[in-house]
Parts: sequence; C-alpha cells; structure tokens
Amino acid sequence: MFRIALFPGDGIGPEVTAEAKATLVAAGVEATFESCEVGGAALDRHGVPLPDRAIELATSCDAVLLGAVGGPKWDGLPYDKRPERALLGLRKVMGVYANLRPAMVYDALADASSLKPEVVRGIDLVIVRELTGGIYFGEPRGVTGDRGVNTEVYTVAEIERIARVAFRIARGRPRKHVTSVDKANVLEVTELWRRVVQRIHDEEFKDVELSHMLVDNCAMQLVRAPKQFDVVVTTNLFGDILSDEAAMLTGSIGMLPSASLGDGRRGLYEPVHGSAPDIAGLGKANPLAAILSAAMLARHSLDRADAADAVEGAVKRVLDAGARTADLGGTVSTHDMGDRVRAMLRRA
Repeated sequence: MFRIALFPGDGIGPEVTAEAKATLVAAGVEATFESCEVGGAALDRHGVPLPDRAIELATSCDAVLLGAVGGPKWDGLPYDKRPERALLGLRKVMGVYANLRPAMVYDALADASSLKPEVVRGIDLVIVRELTGGIYFGEPRGVTGDRGVNTEVYTVAEIERIARVAFRIARGRPRKHVTSVDKANVLEVTELWRRVVQRIHDEEFKDVELSHMLVDNCAMQLVRAPKQFDVVVTTNLFGDILSDEAAMLTGSIGMLPSASLGDGRRGLYEPVHGSAPDIAGLGKANPLAAILSAAMLARHSLDRADAADAVEGAVKRVLDAGARTADLGGTVSTHDMGDRVRAMLRRA
C-alpha cells in the first residue's frame, strides 16, 4: 500500500486535487492519502506556509501531490512568509532538482492553440529544468542602495546530474534526442554547462542524439517549429521561461502537468497552472493538468506505468469525445470533467 501526501493548497488547488486523487483510485492505485495545509491555507491556520506536519509527510510518503499555492490575499506579506515559500521549502526538503514539464498537443485540441494547427499538431516534448541551482539560489544576492545583484552559479556536479536525467528520459522515448539550451556565447556559467553536458553525453549516452541551442534561438524555434524538439534540458531561469512558453503551445496552461524528481523515486507532482483565485469554488477549473500530474506520479514514483497509461489514454478519449472546460471554450465543470475521465477508465 502506497502513501501519498496530498497538499491541496489554495484557490482552485483543492478542486483539481480532489479530481486527481479520485482518478488515481479509479485507475487501481492502492494508496492511503494523507492531507495537510500548505501555502496560504497553512499561513491562515498555522502562521507558516510550510508547517512541520507537511515536511514530515513530504519526506516520508512515497510521493507528494500538490494543488497550487498563493493568491493576492497574501501578497503583502514579507518574502519569507509568502505562500510560495512552501513550494521552495518542499523542493529543498525533498531534494528534488529536476523539473519535468511535458507539453503534448492532443489532436482534438490542435485548434485551441494560438498557433496554426499544422504547426502544433503532433507536438510531444519534455522540458527538463534544473530546479535548485542557478540565479534563483546563487550568492551574493540582494539590493543595496541603488544596486541590485543576483548571481548565476552552477557546479559541475549540478550540471552532471540534470544532464543524466534528461538523457535517461530521452533514451526511453522514440526519437532519443536531447537539446541542451544555454547562452554559452555570452555567459561563462553556461559555457561550462555546455562542456559538461557534452562530456556526459560522450561518456555515458552515445546512443542518444545531442544538440546545443542558444536560449534566444530556442525561444524563437518553439514558436516557429516546435515539433523539432524531443527533450530539452536547461538551467533554472531558462527552464522557467521556456516551459511556460511551451505550455501555451498546447492551447491552455490548464492541460500541463509537472513532476519534480531527485535521486530516489519520491517526487513532487503538481499542475503547472497557478491557484487562479478568481475562479476558485466556481467549478470552472480544468482538472486535467492535475489528473495528468497524478499519472506522472504513478509512473515515476509508484512504478505503475500501467495506471499512468490508462489515465493518459482516458484523458485523450474524453477530449476526442468533445468535452471541454471553460479554458478550452467549453462548459464542462471541474467535477464533471473528472467524472468523464473516470468513466473512460471504467470502460477500458
């Protein structure tokens, strides 16, 4: 029996997480679910964004399924008290350093993208973002007088481990291709990035094709010819930006799941979308990103590829049947969309 920590969080988080949990159960995953407040909900109840109970669950359960954190209600708080600190704290205590963001365009949703259907139809890529290093964590940092400083820092070890994650993922995909994205023509830290990624490829992953691309060109190519990409590996900052760009190729950020992994099987899974407090409680949120995040949880942390395949297949069939939530131009409610996915699971 697996143990899964359930952190619904804020805004639409509780709504979409409930649908993801129910879908995992419908897919035959036998697990106990242990819940705890994080983010703004934890601030309101416990005075901190990441209470000790959440840390205990995150470090002892087989996986963590997170909804969303944050909202304007807490925007005026000091930086160390913001709901988003819960997410950073979870990443730290769980030791997750590789953020996986798949972006797939379902045939039924090709018309929903802001790009032409012929440009996006068939997109199936994964962005592997380094999650615990780079400019978001480098020292020195801060504002002194009229000068602000942030420092981009990567060690060889940090680059080696994220490169290996990307190559292993690519090795299991049909195209077996990795694009490493950097700014090696300007930034010395990403010149090191390029050298290390190339060495890891040459020493350990010669069966996987590797190419290098500058980040500005990659941003352009994601819009011009996105189907050229298979697995993209890049730094924390570049990955943050490029993964949101890739998300919009699919037609709605409400379709995008994510996984954050470390050296073991335990991972942190969450939809890419935020807490969307403006639609919280209205039944308008798209639960498919959370449901697909749960599928990633089954695949990567529970070794239940069968359950993951079943959920992903059910989502595809529901979309093929024409079901659409508000973000996709439809009227299907959050719970109804979850019910339709589970009904498809029962028919399989």
